[in-house]
Amino acid sequence: MSRDARWQALLELLVDRGRLDVEEAATELGVSAATIRRDFDQLAEQQMLVRTRGGAVVHGVSYELPLRYKSARQASEKQRIAKAVADAIAPGEAVGLTGGTTTTEVARALAVRPELASGSPALTIVTNALNIANELAVRPQFKIVVTGGVARPQSYELTGPLAGGVLSQITMDVAVLGVGAFDVVHGATAHDEDEAAINRLLCESATRVVVAADATKLGRRAFARICETERVDTLVTDTAVSEETAARFRDAGVSVVTA
Repeated sequence: MSRDARWQALLELLVDRGRLDVEEAATELGVSAATIRRDFDQLAEQQMLVRTRGGAVVHGVSYELPLRYKSARQASEKQRIAKAVADAIAPGEAVGLTGGTTTTEVARALAVRPELASGSPALTIVTNALNIANELAVRPQFKIVVTGGVARPQSYELTGPLAGGVLSQITMDVAVLGVGAFDVVHGATAHDEDEAAINRLLCESATRVVVAADATKLGRRAFARICETERVDTLVTDTAVSEETAARFRDAGVSVVTA
């Protein structure tokens, strides 16, 4: 197992359990305790966990796993969600995409839609996510608009007043939000307040708002609010969502699509 794969596995376990012991992690990953101790120390230096005597813990309730270590989480669910979102976007529309693993899958699903293989442009994509812009920039049929701003290494998103300056000057048909959590009472939320502020501007610039979130993010809240539930038109999630949770969103006026 490579170091990157081992780190991803460690962080996944840590996020799921909140605390991880050296011996426990060594057994699960099939490596030595010395290797795990070294991994924990290096991850702690990058502020991705908090080192404890004999193990490690996450940073707290607002802990954010960096994007490069999240791609494998709920992968099949995110791909199904992404296809459902992409299929609902009409040719010629202006689409805002926030950063995140699910919205990255939405970008990939849009890129392979046959109906969007040509056009002038086939779509206008507005994004503050460098990785999404990088993937779509090679598609000549797409007009790519990238906000300015300062890049966050955790999510590849551009934030700050430069990004806000661009978004205040444009309008979009639809904003697709990747969120840290989505709850009927607390609305759509993100782990970082700067990302939330830019995502909020995307919402304000769009005619309709779509939240793309797997079921593990529903009924929860993160640190910073993006928008109220009433501002969201559609929630696209996976079939693991409970009927009770889906009903609560529908009662709040949100259309729920399961993929």
